[in-house]
Amino acid sequence: MQMEKAQAAPGGGGCLTGVVRVPVKIVAVLVVLPVRALWDLLVVGARAARRHVLAPLGRGAGWVLLQVWRYLLRPLLLVLFYWPWVGLWRYLVVPVSRVTYTYLLRPLGLGTAWLCVAFGRYVLVPVGSGIGWVLRHVVVLPAGWLYRAVLTPVGHGLRWLVRGLCLVVFVWPWVGLWRYVLVPGGHGLAWAGRYVLLPPLSLLYRYVLLPLGELLLAAWHIAGRILRALGRGLRRLWRGWVARPAAWVYRQVATPVGHAVREVWRTSRAAVREARAEVRRMLFGGPPGEPARSRARTLGSTTAADAAPAPEISPRNRRG
Repeated sequence: MQMEKAQAAPGGGGCLTGVVRVPVKIVAVLVVLPVRALWDLLVVGARAARRHVLAPLGRGAGWVLLQVWRYLLRPLLLVLFYWPWVGLWRYLVVPVSRVTYTYLLRPLGLGTAWLCVAFGRYVLVPVGSGIGWVLRHVVVLPAGWLYRAVLTPVGHGLRWLVRGLCLVVFVWPWVGLWRYVLVPGGHGLAWAGRYVLLPPLSLLYRYVLLPLGELLLAAWHIAGRILRALGRGLRRLWRGWVARPAAWVYRQVATPVGHAVREVWRTSRAAVREARAEVRRMLFGGPPGEPARSRARTLGSTTAADAAPAPEISPRNRRG
């Protein structure tokens, strides 16, 4: 029943349907069905080989390898590589290291430490004290006297000399320039700018620059209106000369062509399904099926049940 419903689902027959369906059935019977049957045979053979040959063989090989590891390799590895090293470490290395540390390394370390402490206490400390006394009375005391009696007065003199040179060369000229030149000059420039330059500049701003700015602003607004009007005109031209013709071509040309291609595709698929169903019935048997055209018609009627659907374009779209 489901196969008959699937065969009765496609659209009605016609010249185009018959022309497309017959070659598709021939290709399906001669090419597709042998390849599919060969593929099904390969799949069945592979499944049977995996279930009845490869799976038992793998389980047997795994069991054999497990027994070999458990009763041959693992004891052999323990005997050859584990137990000898464990015994060597436990009964030779550990006792020898304990005896060596207790009776050799520990006394040797204690003796070395005592020698180092004695050498530091009775040799290095007296020598260091003597060297410190010599450095204090030979280097530190003469250096302190030299610093207090010679270097300090010389440093104070150099500081006063450098300070005076800096005041004479770098400070007083700039202070005089600022106090007697720049400040009076700035006051004079401020007075001149306030009473000489400011009135003409205010008149220039009020009677020249301000009207000119207002004129430029008005011109800017007028240019904006002109550009907006030009944009609306270009948009209307686009709609009238590009968008509407393109929509008309889509509705009147592209849509019918797409429907025709879709109908051909559906017809081809239905033909392939019918051919596969017929070959299966011929190979494996089954109740004879009624052709799709006769099944699609109602009892006592001459109109096919799967007639072509009404066009999807509305009358308004047809008029464009």
